[in-house]
Amino acid sequence: MNPSFEPGDRVRCTFGKKPREGTYITDRNDRVVVKLDNGYNIGVDPQFCSFLSHQEPLPPRTVRKDHHGDLPHLSIVSTGGTIASRVDYRTGAVTSQFDADDIMRAIPRLGSIARFRANQLYTILSENMTPRIWQELSRAVYHEICNGATGVMVTHGTDTMSFSASAVSFMVDTPVPVVFVGSQRSADRPSSDNTMNALCSASAAVSDLGEVAVVMHASTSDDRCAIHRATRVRKMHSSRRDAFASIGIPPIGEVDYPSLKVRLEGDAKRRRGCEPILADRLEERCGLLTFSPGLSPEILAAYEGYRGLVLSGTGLGHVSTSWIGPLASLVEGGTTVVMTTQCLHGRVCDRVYDTGRDLMRIGVIEGEDMLPETALVKLMWVLGNEDDQEKVAGLMRSDIRGEYTRRSR
Repeated sequence: MNPSFEPGDRVRCTFGKKPREGTYITDRNDRVVVKLDNGYNIGVDPQFCSFLSHQEPLPPRTVRKDHHGDLPHLSIVSTGGTIASRVDYRTGAVTSQFDADDIMRAIPRLGSIARFRANQLYTILSENMTPRIWQELSRAVYHEICNGATGVMVTHGTDTMSFSASAVSFMVDTPVPVVFVGSQRSADRPSSDNTMNALCSASAAVSDLGEVAVVMHASTSDDRCAIHRATRVRKMHSSRRDAFASIGIPPIGEVDYPSLKVRLEGDAKRRRGCEPILADRLEERCGLLTFSPGLSPEILAAYEGYRGLVLSGTGLGHVSTSWIGPLASLVEGGTTVVMTTQCLHGRVCDRVYDTGRDLMRIGVIEGEDMLPETALVKLMWVLGNEDDQEKVAGLMRSDIRGEYTRRSR
């Protein structure tokens, strides 16, 4: 460590021929690591940095208890999101807090919405999600509802959040809101969306909503969050705060910010007085394959022995004619094959062209306008709960959780 600096010191460094001020964090690879005021870290040669001042750590926030009594009870099930991350200004590091009091300290306004109970299920990157973790998550959500939660918030990394939300939607028939929420930008950045997303998701979780949803920024401004149906949402941008969009349908609601007023659309499922139902069996031997021009049908051999395969085909749901024979062999071998489309809008219709008719003839199931990732999760769930092939086909053609529409917009 550079002996002239201590973690948390304010320093001025010349970087890119410009003086920049920030917080000293540490030394690494003969460079001074400094967190700039915009939240980004830079590495600078120590000779180009000078000391400005010491910075004392911030005192801990207190948690108000006087307004908790009559508020609804929300449960937060965490899988590794940054809903309650807080910056340690002595080191510049960001830490995630999951104790209910820590959450309240990080985002105090949550205390005016509900009482919270926190369950840290996992702390993983969302790309490390697995079907077995989806099952554990569904059981945790189910038990929170059974234990009296008015609603459940699930914090989750954004990259695969739509997969997890869709999986929970099929496995838990919920009478109360189950809201997935994440953050595109960490708490140490001025443009962080974690506080607004958390407040909007909590508001949605105490609303009249009665289904699984994803709540994230609706625009690049801090003006409102969209409520997306879990089976119709997709991450559309790698870094924008309004990365999520409902596909094929409009969002099922919005939460204004900063008023936190919730508006639900007419087709949003409403809160019900019935008990939740858990059906958490999944068939993991399922795959999702995207067709591309020239892709050899030999790749289908990798799916021999799989119980299910979702194809993301072109246009109305097509693959090369050279795939027909190998696909027929897969179906004859007991693999359920479902066709979806790579197009973001519209639906599969295999009755128009010869290729489509051939696919239907060999037993490929039309996936209507289901998103390919939703079709994969649904197929896992259907095959986990049903063995009869005719019933499997019927369930895949049935709208169970709003995963497809009767008519494309």
